[in-house]
Amino acid sequence: MPITKQHRRLAATAAAIALSASALAACGSSDDGDAGQDAAGPADLTYWTWTPNMDKVVDLWNKGPGKEQQIHVTVKKQASGDTLVTKILTAHKAKKAPDLVQAEYQALPTLVSNDALADISGTAGELKGKFADGLWQQATLGTDAVYAVPQDAAPMMFLYREDLFEKYGLKVPTTWDAFADVARELKKKAPDKDLTTFSANDSGLFAGLAQQAGAKWWSTEGDTWKVGIDDAATRKVADFWGGLVAEGAIDNQPMYTPAWNKALNDGRQIAWVSAVWAPGTLTTAAPDTEGKWAMAPLPQWDDTSNTTGSWGGSSTAVTTDSTHQKAAATFAAWLNTDPKALAALAKESGVYPAASDAQLGGAFTEPPAFFANQPDFYPQAAKIAETTAPAAWGPNVNVAYATFKDAFGAAAKDKSDFGAALRKMQSATVADMRKQGFEVAE
Repeated sequence: MPITKQHRRLAATAAAIALSASALAACGSSDDGDAGQDAAGPADLTYWTWTPNMDKVVDLWNKGPGKEQQIHVTVKKQASGDTLVTKILTAHKAKKAPDLVQAEYQALPTLVSNDALADISGTAGELKGKFADGLWQQATLGTDAVYAVPQDAAPMMFLYREDLFEKYGLKVPTTWDAFADVARELKKKAPDKDLTTFSANDSGLFAGLAQQAGAKWWSTEGDTWKVGIDDAATRKVADFWGGLVAEGAIDNQPMYTPAWNKALNDGRQIAWVSAVWAPGTLTTAAPDTEGKWAMAPLPQWDDTSNTTGSWGGSSTAVTTDSTHQKAAATFAAWLNTDPKALAALAKESGVYPAASDAQLGGAFTEPPAFFANQPDFYPQAAKIAETTAPAAWGPNVNVAYATFKDAFGAAAKDKSDFGAALRKMQSATVADMRKQGFEVAE
């Protein structure tokens, strides 16, 4: 049935951090979860995912527990990001969405607000203790409903050239104030080098930094949304990085370009605020620097804090179009918590698991080859992952991200006011939500 403005507003409320029982009921969910009736007989499920070699992982299911339970899963490879979200919503509009989808955490509210994802708490609700609280919150959106099972985690961390820090007598910063001091100190000692760059071509980096600072970009009050992108926490992050760019203490060039790769490979940029997946990127971006890097926790805003943000990560969700929701949820739980499945995901797909126990086993008993000089890379990463701050996503993350790239990209290039760019991001996000029919507070 078409989604009316009232239905959509209530569905959006279901995607928010705070949710009333009546709003959840209005969205067609169930207290027990897995509300859809499973069709009689064997289940033949379709799974849309972009993860490489997922078919090899799923084959373990089909030949093992899936065969025993008569639940067969077929993988359909898809593009990632907004392209996949659009495809899912288009298919759902025709009631032809697949049984299972891979969804980035920030995409879940969009899918939930369009009534595309099922509540699978009846099958997956007991998995909570297997994941860091911040990750589980992203899959449940702060409610009793479970809209997905976390698959991979992307805790943020600080990567630095250990050899060059030693050469220039730099201390690894534990606070952001110390980070700024190190950037300035390096400039004085080696004017041709930069500690790092501020890049606006990947919105997830800035979102993760704001998350660490305590930002809550979307929230609800009753049936009304509140957009807090231009909140005090995010302004603090924007002003910090904008100030460093304006004074020339760090570079202002985008990441993932040939110039950025060369700067990392030549040692003209000697650090990178990134995430646990960074070793793979460095392998191709800066191949000559293997064994010269080290990893440390993300700098904190004060000496008493111990938290990090996420830069990426995804989950496995069950759609409301599936006639085998319980079977699909059973597979999603196996894929992201079973030791054999998690080992295969690490080996075949390079996935850093969201499940806490798996972050120290199997493929993660040895450090990444690029960081062979740091034996405790993964034990330290697991400790960092446990400190992941909760995130608050909304129904139009794509608009916020696109505006960030445009507004902050121009501000970084011109070394102009990052605060003005943040206000553009706020106003564009609010305007789009109202255009879609959401109630948004002033």
